[in-house]
Amino acid sequence: MKLTMIQTDVLILGSGIGGLSTAIHLALQRPDLNITVLTKTQEGESNTRYAQGGVAAVWNEEVDSYQKHKEDTLDAGDGLCDEQIVEIVVQEGPERVREIIDWGARFDKTQAQQYDLGREGGHSENRILHYKDLTGWEMQRALMSKAATLPNIKVLEHYFAVDIITQHHLGYMVTRLMPNIECYGAYALNKQTGEIEKLLAKVTVVATGGAGQIYRATTNPVIASGDGIAMVYRAKGWVENMEFVQFHPTALYNPAGENPVFLVSEAVRGYGGILKNRQGEEFMHKYDPRKSLAPRDIVARAIDNEMKLSGDECMFLDCRHLDAEGFRAHFPTIYDKCLSIGVNPMQDMIPVVPACHYMCGGIKVDALGRSNIKQLYACGECTSTGLHGANRLASNSLLEAMVFAKRIADDILPNIDHLSIRQGIPDWDARGTTDPKEMVLITQSLKELKEIMSSYVGIVRSNVRLKRALDRLWILHQETEDLYNTTTLSPQLCELRNLISIAYLVTRSATMRRESRGLHYTTDYPERLGFVQVSLL
Repeated sequence: MKLTMIQTDVLILGSGIGGLSTAIHLALQRPDLNITVLTKTQEGESNTRYAQGGVAAVWNEEVDSYQKHKEDTLDAGDGLCDEQIVEIVVQEGPERVREIIDWGARFDKTQAQQYDLGREGGHSENRILHYKDLTGWEMQRALMSKAATLPNIKVLEHYFAVDIITQHHLGYMVTRLMPNIECYGAYALNKQTGEIEKLLAKVTVVATGGAGQIYRATTNPVIASGDGIAMVYRAKGWVENMEFVQFHPTALYNPAGENPVFLVSEAVRGYGGILKNRQGEEFMHKYDPRKSLAPRDIVARAIDNEMKLSGDECMFLDCRHLDAEGFRAHFPTIYDKCLSIGVNPMQDMIPVVPACHYMCGGIKVDALGRSNIKQLYACGECTSTGLHGANRLASNSLLEAMVFAKRIADDILPNIDHLSIRQGIPDWDARGTTDPKEMVLITQSLKELKEIMSSYVGIVRSNVRLKRALDRLWILHQETEDLYNTTTLSPQLCELRNLISIAYLVTRSATMRRESRGLHYTTDYPERLGFVQVSLL
């Protein structure tokens, strides 16, 4: 039986801010192009919609400046940012924000009808545009509405990308050091039919988001399984800086357990919330002069250390001194969530713990979003652009995705008419596989993976912990590859396989970095060394 084949000019994997922004820029400039966007669930489900805080951009040049935003980003990145990329994103960011406002995005304003600019950890000025505590949701809504008006954008829901198609699928030997690897599209599992379809394109853009589900506690949605990074790595793409996993300092501590855990935005601390221990004593002054507004890596390690010293399961964010009406107006979702677990932020301190939040490493791309694989671009959290370095500055992620989406589109447009869709790509071969007999094998392996990463590759690491993690990940890898080679593909199996790959990349990169820098802290090498770049070629 011949399987379904889809041909399109541009194939975009992921429907968050990176994927949809790229599609919109392409569609607006070239209404004749066919642009196909894949999402493995529904169009609106992405890491983007869970972003609470906002988007950072220099807006009020009377008090703020590009130089200040640049310096804040470089400081947070702890010496590993690419200064040219920081310059590009900071300079081009405000125009991208104006565009999404033109496309219908709403941001909060003051009574004087000026944008209500917030401040978050690591920022020297108020420059965060926000929509209450639902900024990501609002930006995702605006992008979906804009994309729906452009007839040459087709969004395919419930499609799970399985593999990037390269010369490997034509029978050629492909290595990570080859200079001419080419991308021809992707194989994807149609979750509604169970069929592996072949999607061929002149150009492919990976915008699949992060991989927070490698940890037990994460603010990322359950779809954040690192699919794009894992696929590109398997296709011999270059990946770098995977050891820099950002743990958000203030996830809501809920003894009942949740997946994902609920994020208490950094904007709450920008609004005046103060971190304290169970006795109501401040502690951040012991770690950084910026106290509760220090960058995330410092605050997360401080909370983790205070928890270990005291034996408590959480620390606390004190908002009781803040204006109640103003707090409820700025953070209605956070307020209601706290009430739902019996915490009144105006009367009780909010219990918080660090949780995995953002991948600062990923697919290595250049200033135009190009990977080392020809005709393959990447955008958003799945990438390593050089902007974040060893630690992302708060609210720079949405900005980065918008800036690179435009740059990718601008690079694709002059070249796409000179490209063609590769013919002769074989159908997906599922011969010799059978339906899985025991789903428990997959679910149990996922639990083991999360425990391994949470216990051994968390905020604080050591050589012995990393070695133990690698040994156990190898066993999980072998077991999962056996399942992959003998059973019919399912989204659960594909996600497990991708998560194991991501966990390996994070752990292997952490092993290679023999220093403590930014988000990577190891007790065996507590000192910060000179410039060190960890690439997994």
